[in-house]
Amino acid sequence: MALDLKMPILVVDDYQTMVRIIRNLLKQLGFEDVDDASDGTAALAKLKQKKYGLVISDWNMEPMTGYELLRHVRSDETLRVTPFIMVTAESKTENVIAAKKAGVNNYIVKPFNAQTLKSKIEAVCGS
Repeated sequence: MALDLKMPILVVDDYQTMVRIIRNLLKQLGFEDVDDASDGTAALAKLKQKKYGLVISDWNMEPMTGYELLRHVRSDETLRVTPFIMVTAESKTENVIAAKKAGVNNYIVKPFNAQTLKSKIEAVCGS
C-alpha cells in the first residue's frame, strides 16, 4: 500500500501542543504538506479553500467540536468524500459509535505513536 506523501493533510486541534505532536509524527512518516486549524469553524474555512487528502481532527474543541466538523464535512457535497480520522483522549463506546454513524473513516485514542498513526492513515488512504 503506497501512501501519497504529497497529499495535503489538515490537522484540527485547539491544543497547540497536540498540533505540534501530530505535525512531527506526520513529518516522521514523510508527509510534507500539513496545515492546521484551531477549531472546527477554522477547519471548515480551510476545507473550502483547499482540497485535502485527509483530515485528522480532535473530538473535544470549542466552539465547534470535531464531531460537528465531521457532520458538516459529510453533509457537504464537495467535501463528503474527504477521509476523516478522529483523535480523542476518551475511548467511550458511544463516541465511537456516534463518529462511525456520522461517517468517520477511523479513530485514534491518545496517546499514540507514529506507527499507530501510519497504520490508521494507510487503512483510510492506502490504495
